[in-house]
Amino acid sequence: MKCTRVYADSEGMSHFEDRDIEFAEVDFAPPAPSLFLSTFFRASRYAFFRAPAGWFGDWHPAPHKQVFFFLSGEIEVGVSDGEIRLIGPGSVVELEDTGGKGHVTRVIGDEDVLAAVVQLPD
Repeated sequence: MKCTRVYADSEGMSHFEDRDIEFAEVDFAPPAPSLFLSTFFRASRYAFFRAPAGWFGDWHPAPHKQVFFFLSGEIEVGVSDGEIRLIGPGSVVELEDTGGKGHVTRVIGDEDVLAAVVQLPD
């Protein structure tokens, strides 16, 4: 599985990084058959997120370290090194750029963006 990370370097410039999430076969819910699970990650709380069609967020850092699980709609994210990515349903994005210039975000198309957001401990 792929996960996109948005982070700020030591100079406050934001970048994308692609990460692979590894899975191992485990007996997660016996007596159900084994399945595949990644390692667990710490989380502090979660919420659901809706950005309406036409929404635009100019340059801003993430308010917390957080992970977005995109459910519907498409959003465009630009980082300060100039790279822009289109994020759609099924995408997982980890935002760690809590300082520096941050990123810019815009909803693409006529559909609202729906996501689950999990905030990570500081």
